[in-house]
Amino acid sequence: MKQYDYLVVGAGLFGATFAHLAKKDGKKVLVIDKREHIAGNIYTENIKGIQVHQYGAHIFHTDNSNVWNFVNQFAEFNRYTNSPVARIGNEIYNLPFNMNTFAKIWDDVYSPEDAWRHISEERKEMDGKVPSNLEEQAISLIGRTIYEKLIKGYTEKQWNRDCKDLPAFIIKRLPVRFVYDNNYFNDKYQGIPVGGYTNMVAQMLSGIDVQLNTNFFKNVDYYKEIAEKIVYTGPIDEYFHYSLGVLEWRSLKFETKILAERNYQGNAVVNYTGHEVDYTRVIEHKHFEFDTESPNTVVTFEYPTDYQEGMEKYYTINDEKNNQLALQYRELASKESNVIFGGRLAEYKYYDMDDVIESAFSKYQEEVNEKKNRLD
Repeated sequence: MKQYDYLVVGAGLFGATFAHLAKKDGKKVLVIDKREHIAGNIYTENIKGIQVHQYGAHIFHTDNSNVWNFVNQFAEFNRYTNSPVARIGNEIYNLPFNMNTFAKIWDDVYSPEDAWRHISEERKEMDGKVPSNLEEQAISLIGRTIYEKLIKGYTEKQWNRDCKDLPAFIIKRLPVRFVYDNNYFNDKYQGIPVGGYTNMVAQMLSGIDVQLNTNFFKNVDYYKEIAEKIVYTGPIDEYFHYSLGVLEWRSLKFETKILAERNYQGNAVVNYTGHEVDYTRVIEHKHFEFDTESPNTVVTFEYPTDYQEGMEKYYTINDEKNNQLALQYRELASKESNVIFGGRLAEYKYYDMDDVIESAFSKYQEEVNEKKNRLD
């Protein structure tokens, strides 16, 4: 008789969602994580009374009412709306691209028709051409002026490659709105949990056995013995001992400063789209919670970087080589009858938070259906 129905490797959003669903169905679950904290990359820590997003800013947004209702069981969400601004040199623009952006870039734009006239004129540069790289794709969508001010530098810093050397499919679409609306997301639901994501995940894991500072790979045989099934959320190539090769990632470095001032930049997210600075954005965490009273502020400078051993894996590199390698690893994973692979690392996919939860819902339902079919 096994001690647990499920061993969940990873206390991030996928693992916590799956574990909660299983416990709700009366299953016995153990969650382990090699880090010293729960919540994975959505981990937030209270610093000077401010919830600081330690692994980059996370704004929850979704159109899925089931997902929204699910997370609202564990936290009250505030009304934060993601409205980043972009800075290049000493110029400031609103994002996503909207009438505020266009009116600032072109001094004769007063209507959507005026904006469209400029954009359509600049797009003619690509008439009759099929975009062969990211630069050409961006110009075909939005024109050269906006591309060079608000896309080129940011993207080149993000991927450490010239836009001419990046594939066009990275930006198949761009958010372009001919209204004065700075809301970055179109989703019906949006906000940030009051008290931070860590508290939310703690509520999800309430009543479930959790072991931190615990590395699955240091005692694999033991963990396979104590549970009927493993839910694995770590890197898929690591699970298979990199037998087919190493999947590539981009990573991030953070420089966080506690400042003795009330308001550093006036917005939670400021993107730096030029090459005059090495960072891509600055996060001022207190603005996620509309904090105007604290005498201090916490700001984080975000620097994209090539992944190196020991760093966190943030962005999949979706070129042909890595996509093919990921497919081969997924084929190996499909043959592991007692292991469920889920989440960003285990699926080698870039997921928003709602996508992670939807994936966990789906994987858990597959598990329920499989067990039901065996009983039938």
